[in-house]
Amino acid sequence: MDRLVGIPAGHQEAEPGETVRLKVAVGGVVQGVGFRPFIYRLAHREHLAGFILNSPQGVKIEVEGALGAAQRFLSSLVHEAPPQARIDAVTVNFLEPTGEERFIIKESRRGEARSTLISPDLATCPDCLGELLSPGDRRYRYPFINCTNCGPRYTIIRDIPYDRDKTSMKVFEMCPDCRAEYEDPLNRRFHAEPNACWVCGPRITLRGPSGEPAECEDPIAKAREYLAEGRVVAVKGLGGFHLAADATNDAAVRLLRSRKLREEKPLAIMVRDLGAARMVAETSQEDEHVLTSTARPIVLLKKRPGSPVADSVAPGNKHLGVMLPYTPVHHLLLGGDLVALVMTSGNLSEEPIALDMRDAVERLGKIADVYLDHNREIVSRCDDSVVRIVDGRMIFMRRSRGWAPLPVEIDASPPSILACGAHLKNTIALTRRNQVFISQHVGDLENVAAYEFFKATVEHIKRIAEVVPSVVAHDLHPDYLSTRFAMGLEADRKIAVQHHHAHIASCLGEAGIDGPVIGLALDGTGYGTDGTIWGGELLLATRADFTRVGHLEQALIPGGDAAIKHVWRMALAHLYAAHGEDVVKLPLEALLGAERREIEVVLAMLRGRVNCPVTSSCGRLFDAVSCLSGVKREAKYEGQAALELEMALADDVDSAYPVVLERQGDRIVIGVRDLIREIAREVASEALGEGASRWTSRSKSRGEISAKFHNWLVRSLAEAASFLRDQHGVATVALSGGCFQNATLLGKLERVLGEAGFRVITNHLVPANDGGVSFGQAVAAAARLGAGGQ
Repeated sequence: MDRLVGIPAGHQEAEPGETVRLKVAVGGVVQGVGFRPFIYRLAHREHLAGFILNSPQGVKIEVEGALGAAQRFLSSLVHEAPPQARIDAVTVNFLEPTGEERFIIKESRRGEARSTLISPDLATCPDCLGELLSPGDRRYRYPFINCTNCGPRYTIIRDIPYDRDKTSMKVFEMCPDCRAEYEDPLNRRFHAEPNACWVCGPRITLRGPSGEPAECEDPIAKAREYLAEGRVVAVKGLGGFHLAADATNDAAVRLLRSRKLREEKPLAIMVRDLGAARMVAETSQEDEHVLTSTARPIVLLKKRPGSPVADSVAPGNKHLGVMLPYTPVHHLLLGGDLVALVMTSGNLSEEPIALDMRDAVERLGKIADVYLDHNREIVSRCDDSVVRIVDGRMIFMRRSRGWAPLPVEIDASPPSILACGAHLKNTIALTRRNQVFISQHVGDLENVAAYEFFKATVEHIKRIAEVVPSVVAHDLHPDYLSTRFAMGLEADRKIAVQHHHAHIASCLGEAGIDGPVIGLALDGTGYGTDGTIWGGELLLATRADFTRVGHLEQALIPGGDAAIKHVWRMALAHLYAAHGEDVVKLPLEALLGAERREIEVVLAMLRGRVNCPVTSSCGRLFDAVSCLSGVKREAKYEGQAALELEMALADDVDSAYPVVLERQGDRIVIGVRDLIREIAREVASEALGEGASRWTSRSKSRGEISAKFHNWLVRSLAEAASFLRDQHGVATVALSGGCFQNATLLGKLERVLGEAGFRVITNHLVPANDGGVSFGQAVAAAARLGAGGQ
């Protein structure tokens, strides 16, 4: 909030010494962040009487004293607020003075409509860290040290107002020392709801493979010993369990991978401090600013040559996902000789993270050697956030801990809308007036456990926002679990939002514009209005609606979802589309790395169009090029082939494959067949020249092919956008969809479009991938309601 809050109109001419009484309401993140003691100290500084209390709307303040002092109070309220506070609104009204002589903090008020914001979980602050590591402090090495500037928030709250009896700390009665801090307005632990110490607070327990307590004096020190020996330790944190292993020990990392059934997907690491981060990766000033922020996300950083981190942490990747410790337990675990720990979500593939010991033993029993447990209940699961710095600005790959459940504001106040999100990388969104609350990362709705987490998250967000949605927004795909859930709800209206329109609407909502824009929505999969699979879309879009004005040339997906894993199938499908029956004249085994019998089966599917959905997917095109260039023929996780194609890119190549734009009726189609023919020609020539009979890595050419493909895609999209600008008179382009997690594609396309005179808008408050779809659904639904549409 940038504006100066002043005295209401009609009193500016009063004398500075005149006694006034003001009623002040403050909305935003103003509970659990030290706001009340800040106001208490501020009122005493200005010799003002009155009171402050928490209410469901935020905080309510009344101050009485000299007009000049009241003016200074209002200015300082905004400009000196605690660092973790977020002031969204301040209203000021005059009351009759009462003659009150002191300023007090009153008990919280309940029973009114709610509008306050819940703070995200905050990393351990420097003051608490200093006490944690000070032998003379009464909280020396206490694993749950916190104050109003740090500690758990969202993951322990059951309801609002944010008071201790509404959190999982309710069961821990404060000792006299903690109670005295809690009740002292001049103490930084004044009304720090998770306040605790060795005497009265939660405790850490080391447990064996079956969950039984293990005898030891210092559970954290013992866990560190296990990690140093190459063991896997399950660590209960803020939002669930992590699986930890020594990131510098290749054998330990491989052991964790084999047990977790996570063969190649990169693993996040936690390093002990900023110096260690610089040792393992290359960091910019922007990287370090985000790394050390109170959100403490995982930041994607370029690996440093000679890094002590094992190659098995992120195979086939130039980057490491790095984060700094954000809880006292993390600081203590990394307080010895350990430089970096793998710190990955405590789950099996595609499942939610384990929440408690019963859950952990049941699902992690074959992975973890021991468990570092604690007895503070986690109310809400919450994964780590993942971000990346692109051209000096932060973009979200996953928006979760550190940001959830903070809302994104839009310039509309629709009826309450529940947006159920996408099938993959699911989040849910809930509107309250002009605020869109976005949940933590829920994940892929592929199993019962994930679906139960999804439903629990919906109820939790509804409860803490005290919103009963009257409108439900959902994806077009009838078989998504999120869609089925939406269709089973009672609501005044249910609004279906096409997947790629939701992506573009998310950009429009962030930018605060209605459109129209040229929307370039690029991803792997989305259900189209024509029943085909979209994913390389050119849309003429407003918030409320869109027209499909172009797309990538379509191909078949042999075997449907099977082609996402066996990416050579997509390469064969594109080769078949480009060459027809002449495809059999190509050295297919050398191009695809597949056996002849496998190739013949898939060719038969393509010829008969059996189980071969039609797609315009950019993600599947990335897969095909990744295979043809020799980078990846089998994907072990979603998006791997595209990711490793970006990693293989040669930075010094400016050339591109020829761009082909075609008119098909009222649409422009970006031709793909010539691209595929040219790549196949280059690769087949090399393969045959070497006498190869099967797929090879082609290390000499794959970097060049990747670069020329990226350049081709950028130029194709830019030329298509220019054509559409001439045709429709629209000069703003919105970029969204999972393919724009690719920093090379995003950065180059933004620059080329900017040089061509376009205004370019992108996602920066929500992920461009499917984690931002719920926000886009809410924006689109709000616009339709405003337009009177369904």
